[in-house]
Amino acid sequence: MTPDDALAAPIAAVATAIRDGQMSSADLVARCLDSIAARDDTLQAFVHIAGDALDQGRRADEAARSGAASGPLHGIPIAIKDNYLTADMPTTAGTEADVTFPREDGMAIRRLRAAGAVLIGKTRMHEFAWGMETPPARNPYDETRVPGGSSGGSGAAVTAGFCLAATGSDTGGSIRIPASLCGNVGFKPTFGRIGRSGIVPHSWSLDHAGPLARTVADAALLTGIMAGADPDDPGSADVPCPDLSAALDRGAEGLRVGVCRNHFFEALDPEVEAAVESAIALLGRHGAKIVEFEVPELQYGLGAIFAIELSSSTAYHLPHLSSGRVDAYAEDVRMLVEMGRLVTGSDYLQAERYRAMLGRKFRDVFSRVDVVVGPTMPITAWQVGQKEVELGGRREAVLETSWRFTYPWNLLGLPAISIPCGFDGKGLPIGFQIAGAAFDEANVVRAAAAVERALRQ
Repeated sequence: MTPDDALAAPIAAVATAIRDGQMSSADLVARCLDSIAARDDTLQAFVHIAGDALDQGRRADEAARSGAASGPLHGIPIAIKDNYLTADMPTTAGTEADVTFPREDGMAIRRLRAAGAVLIGKTRMHEFAWGMETPPARNPYDETRVPGGSSGGSGAAVTAGFCLAATGSDTGGSIRIPASLCGNVGFKPTFGRIGRSGIVPHSWSLDHAGPLARTVADAALLTGIMAGADPDDPGSADVPCPDLSAALDRGAEGLRVGVCRNHFFEALDPEVEAAVESAIALLGRHGAKIVEFEVPELQYGLGAIFAIELSSSTAYHLPHLSSGRVDAYAEDVRMLVEMGRLVTGSDYLQAERYRAMLGRKFRDVFSRVDVVVGPTMPITAWQVGQKEVELGGRREAVLETSWRFTYPWNLLGLPAISIPCGFDGKGLPIGFQIAGAAFDEANVVRAAAAVERALRQ
């Protein structure tokens, strides 16, 4: 296997080839570094490249030769979002403010290292995990367009072949939005499935950790490796993660696929709608039972998540607000952090009451279906600097539009994945979102792999 072959092969197969001595991790890392050198001046996906990346690859090769290969990611170059603390690389959380973060590995990073990953560098993010654009990063499909946020650097890096996978964090869609816009797979597992110790917090009850990867199988592999109880994360769930790879080949036969016709299919680009409807029809033709339903209460979700996110983010930044360090934040982020002061205790409690009510509604939904599917986003990647978009006969802010379909699954803490399901007329990727019941990542992976396979046939 050559490094070029590896960039198109499943991670499990590449790691096996490295462990068996059929290819060199150092050569693969060098290939990724060459790609970064050739294109990242434009894409701006990375904020830091590991100075010892090649040495990590060489050590992986030496370990393979001596029979000491370390795990399912042995020698695989993985990029790390810049809000994951790392002992050997600086962390900035995307800010230029005078804020210092510890040099230490959190739980997810420790698990990646234990699995043999080569940590190739830190990817650019929208400051403090706010925002949907990740400036100045660019989309690999069209360098005049955004890669999405806040994990935009990770989304761009995976698509550009700078690494084989990357980590992300997702508070309202920040893994799935870049995956949708950049044409790769982004997986947000159930709240608490992946421990968040060592990840700079944004909103403690909404934040999820997860991977961005090229395929469903790769995303499932990374999720299984990072999953597990984390004693340093109060939100961690000590629930064993099943072998997600076992779900990859189960197919769609007999799968109960829910389609929520309100909210998720309102005011979206016609080309996005057509691609998503085609993917739903594919599931039906492969034996899935399509179940349509509505949850009218979703219309109140934006106010609820905004109240929770604003207030909890502002609570984290309170020392910086008191010291005046927020003056150095980017204007959009500073405004949002300061806005959180306007959320009253009553507002927050009402939002939490709404969240509990919506959770009851969807527990009933998931008693009748295995997964819920729809578009990841109403639109494809927008132009850098674009502030508004016209959908359904009205103009609205890109910020409002971009996370409308992703944030409900953060409010509910439920697993959700975005996979590519086609392209629009401009050649930009379209994302297909699949969500499941709490801790039922297996059915989410099953449905995603079935769609991915059917689209390739």
